[in-house]
Amino acid sequence: MRFVLSALLAAGLAVPASAAAVAGRVEMTDKNGKLVTDLSEAVVYVEGTRARATPQKVAITMKGKEFRPHVVVVPVGSTVAFPNEDPIFHNVFSVSGDNRFDLDLYKRPKVGERVFEQPGIVRVYCNIHPQMSAIVVIRDNPWYTKAGKDGSFSIDGVPPGKYTLTAWHERAQKPTTIELTVTDKGLADALLALDGRGFKRQQHKNKFGKDYAVGEKY
Repeated sequence: MRFVLSALLAAGLAVPASAAAVAGRVEMTDKNGKLVTDLSEAVVYVEGTRARATPQKVAITMKGKEFRPHVVVVPVGSTVAFPNEDPIFHNVFSVSGDNRFDLDLYKRPKVGERVFEQPGIVRVYCNIHPQMSAIVVIRDNPWYTKAGKDGSFSIDGVPPGKYTLTAWHERAQKPTTIELTVTDKGLADALLALDGRGFKRQQHKNKFGKDYAVGEKY
């Protein structure tokens, strides 16, 4: 079982002596009624408290007309770089509320960056290639992680208290939440079940809110 490293330690924060780990598993039912076998793009996070986390800098690379990785999760104030490793133009943008941005056209070896100051789900696209998409999940505390392929997760350093534990996945109709009380012994068997049976991939609009033109310009 692969456990993901503590977001608290990765953020450079000290772990209180009484803090504990919240661990468990995510599962998701697909439209065929079977359980999804790869949950590495599921995000699990603790809600109900805000705490400052040291901003990070991560990269989502454009290569082969894809964003890699497809999903990243960072705390508020973090910088996401979008290096272009293709010999063609890309135009990274998002229209996700207060986190909307537009990096305009650039190609290899240029790198565009965006600092995200508001928590939420940011859906990122390329204005040239409609098949390209990525997601940045921005959290307002350091207690979050991505699940392992098998759905296992562990969030270390959670102070004792009452919280909401949430699991999110792009293919689920809505996030799944459970209420939990964390003691100094933590929690080892949380189960979060997502429902992906209603997922339908829909074509997004370009940055002007219009359909993409047929064919590629670059």
